[in-house]
Parts: sequence; structure tokens; C-alpha cells
Amino acid sequence: MRQDQIHEAIRILKREVRQWQEPVVGVIARTSARDPFRILISCLLSLRTKDKTTSEASARLFALAYTPEGLLNLPRRTIERVIYPVGFYRTKAKAIHAICRRLLEVYGGTVPDSIDELITLPGVGRKTANLVVTVGYNKPGICVDIHVHRISNRWGYVKTGKPEETEQALRHKLPKRHWIIFNDLLVPYGQNICQPVSPFCSRCKLAGLCDRVGVVRSR
Repeated sequence: MRQDQIHEAIRILKREVRQWQEPVVGVIARTSARDPFRILISCLLSLRTKDKTTSEASARLFALAYTPEGLLNLPRRTIERVIYPVGFYRTKAKAIHAICRRLLEVYGGTVPDSIDELITLPGVGRKTANLVVTVGYNKPGICVDIHVHRISNRWGYVKTGKPEETEQALRHKLPKRHWIIFNDLLVPYGQNICQPVSPFCSRCKLAGLCDRVGVVRSR
């Protein structure tokens, strides 16, 4: 995909993703008035976990508490119980307590709005930090998960080996006006069309723009 084609690709994606379910963190952002804390915690829960499981676990947890003070006052066993069966639920329950404690001790209970500060929180990497910044604070950032990494490379738009490298490559190449929405577009497209193995190239409206890098077999 050439640099001058990215705008057309974004236009097509905006139209196509309307047919699929909105990613869970986006739903939580919309229903919580873009509360950065709930976005942060739900994003943590979503790691290595399917959207449906994340949505249900987040709802159970936030029914009990949805502030750093409230969650810190919950016993860790209670958090483990209500977020199960999200992946690594015990580790995440421990991280939730640690995050809440640090937010209260260092930031007065407010979620910071910079990536550099967010990644100092326990269990928070650049993917989560970018999502909080973009979805919670509507500030520029590029959230790169496995779908964004795979599709950006499959297009031939970037040539990188790791998601962290993809984020930096996109920061240099992707027009800034597309940063915030990029993850929201590529995640559902990656889940439904541009899948890891044997993608649905015959149904892909971006086929004419895609270099199909690494695609051995398709449907």
C-alpha cells in the first residue's frame, strides 16, 4: 500500500466496520462518559481475553466499584472471583490493586493522560497506555495490538517485526488525523476479514490496495 492510498483505505474501513460489533473497550468508553479509569481497567482485563468475556467481567466488577478507592477496598479474592474467567485473572486482580494504590498515592486518584506516565503503572504497557490516551482523553496516540501490527505489515504499509516497532513506524508515517481511530478500525476488520491464517481476501474491499505480504493461503 502506497502512502497516498492510506486515506482511501481509512474511508473504506469506516464504512465496512459498521456491520460488526464495536470493540468492548469502545463500548465501555461510550457508556461511562469516557471515564479514563474504567477504560484503563477494562483494557487491562481485555488482554488475552475475548471481548464477550471482558464485557461481562467488567460489568460485574464495576457493579461493585468503579473508582480507585472503591476497587482498592475490595478484597483481591473478590476481584478474582468477579473477573473470572478473563485470562490471567489472578495476576490482573493483583495488578488492579497495585494500579489503584499508585493512582491514589502518586496521582491523587486521577488517571494520568500521558503515555510515559501510564506505562509506569503496574501491568500497563504501551498498547493499554495508548488506548487510555486516545479513547479516554481524545489525545493523539496509536494503539497497536496484534491486529494493527499484522494488517499494517500485510498491507505493506510498514515493515516491522514487533508491535512496538509498528507503533513507532506508524507514528512517523500515518497521518495524525487517523491515529485515534486506527485501532478501532483494524481490530474488527482483523477479527472478521483480515484474519491471521487464511484471510478472506475474496471478500476484502481493500484487496486492490493490499500487498498481501506473507499471505500464503486465502479464502
